[in-house]
Amino acid sequence: MQTQCHLSVLIHRQAEKYGNRPVLTFRNFGSLKWKSVSWNQFSLRVKQVSNAMLNLGLKPQDRIAVFSQNCIQYLYTDFGAYGVRVISVPFYATSSEQQIQYMVQDGGIKVLFVGEQEQYDKAHRIFALCPTLERIVIFDPSVRISTHDPNALYFSDFIKLGEGLPRQSEVEELWDEASMDDICNILYTSGTTGDSKGVMLSYGQYDAALKANDKSVPVGENDRVIDFLPFTHIFERGWAYLALTEGAQLIINTYPREIQQSMRETHPTSMSAVPRFWEKVYIAVKEKMDEANPMQRKLFNHALKIGRKYNIEYLSRGKRPPLALKMEYAALNKSVLSLVRKQLGLEHPNIFPTAGATVSPEVEEFVHSIGIFMIVGYGLTESLATVSCDIKGMPYTIGSVGRPLDGVDIKIGDNNEILLKGPTITKGYFHRDGLNKQVFTEDGYFHTGDAGYMKDGELYLEERIKDLFKTSNGKYIAPQSLEAKLLVDKYIDQIAVIADKRKFVSALIVPEFRMLEEYARDNNIPFESREDLCQNEKIHNMIMERIETLQQQLASYEQIKKFTLIAHHFSMENGELTNTLKLKRNVINKNFKDVIDKMYEE
Repeated sequence: MQTQCHLSVLIHRQAEKYGNRPVLTFRNFGSLKWKSVSWNQFSLRVKQVSNAMLNLGLKPQDRIAVFSQNCIQYLYTDFGAYGVRVISVPFYATSSEQQIQYMVQDGGIKVLFVGEQEQYDKAHRIFALCPTLERIVIFDPSVRISTHDPNALYFSDFIKLGEGLPRQSEVEELWDEASMDDICNILYTSGTTGDSKGVMLSYGQYDAALKANDKSVPVGENDRVIDFLPFTHIFERGWAYLALTEGAQLIINTYPREIQQSMRETHPTSMSAVPRFWEKVYIAVKEKMDEANPMQRKLFNHALKIGRKYNIEYLSRGKRPPLALKMEYAALNKSVLSLVRKQLGLEHPNIFPTAGATVSPEVEEFVHSIGIFMIVGYGLTESLATVSCDIKGMPYTIGSVGRPLDGVDIKIGDNNEILLKGPTITKGYFHRDGLNKQVFTEDGYFHTGDAGYMKDGELYLEERIKDLFKTSNGKYIAPQSLEAKLLVDKYIDQIAVIADKRKFVSALIVPEFRMLEEYARDNNIPFESREDLCQNEKIHNMIMERIETLQQQLASYEQIKKFTLIAHHFSMENGELTNTLKLKRNVINKNFKDVIDKMYEE
């Protein structure tokens, strides 16, 4: 059962309820060994952080920031801040120096908590440029502090300021003063265009979101929830807090690239993810089946067919499967599909919320067919994550983004724009009064910038209004859905569709080089570099053939007519991706202008 209380005291209420039961499973920086702490230990550490913050002179609604990847200290810091009404501002661990300088200055940050050496070095370099910044606190004890830095201290030394809980009576007074109207977080959106904006998230928003999700999302105290996305991402943050209110265990995955290994080692039951994770699972399973013998391939395809029939044709539509199908599915689930899940470390899967980009229907069907309940949803930082999602036990449709959460009022406005109102919706952006007047309608609905429609109680997304491309022939192209369709191909790692004000649709494609090199060797195609592969005509023809197969059902004007293979990945360092790995199309258009123009030469 969910514990419903102000976030400032959540961990302590749960410690009273669960005591020495394990709650956080984690690895120390640089360690391969998994450890656990109990609710009681979590509660004590949070109290020590709250006391230490008071000893550093922090006052209610002062602002600290956390510039780190996921780690146990991140959670201690956040909940310690909530305990003394201090606002916590999360930064992505991959943020640039320029970005953190902007956010520290805009947010008036007083203390900056950092993870590893890279984050400390950036923080140290911008320290003198940020007049509000007083301290840097370092999570990783192996970080080398500059000899000319009197303002930095390790987290272990910071904790000593709170040992013995010297200010606990003041902390408890602040618990009593805690208000649902207080700002809990300011979360800077990564933004595909322009400067980041600080979204204000109040405790009242969290309270409403956690209660609404409790009614729709069946996660409980027997779940083991692994954190894959960064805590900076509102989807992961809201999901992790929901798990904690329900008494579930959290498995903290510090390094995103190690997620599949972490899953196999820790055996989670639930995880939130973005569609790209499941696209890669889909590609990997298909690749394995391509290499299997004909008998194994036939058995797997049959199991997949029965899994689809059972989970999608019946359960997803709210229908009871016939007994014969139920028995056949049970047998194939145990003998075949469970082996696929075991490879992922998902022996006992519960639910897997997925959002953040368009989910390919092909991938969504596959995940359900192998017996994993993917909860597709839709949300924004400004709505404190979930607006709508699939609900287990209720009919859901492949291609929808589920049913609205309790309390969320959705209205479809001009140009089919999704407009939102309700207790989970932000009051606006930090220090952006002019913008705040523009983002709300006169009757108080928030402009999402996303287009969509409601059908049979479910929400369906169209393309983001500002992301729709209009070709020079006046046809509208939805780049994200076209990209999602092509990303299921095992030879495509990244793709940027080009069409705006152009005669036809083209694309920049970053291949999956491991697969491409294997193909080249198998087909005696000589190469010495990635550039050689990208320029090879046989490679180009092979990929064009695969693209044509994937886009057969599209209208002619929607189809990619030309593409260029790129030898290097789109990256955050080059400004081509946001921190949440969304394409910054204006930067890509600028960085690859010559390449793009060449595709449109007569």
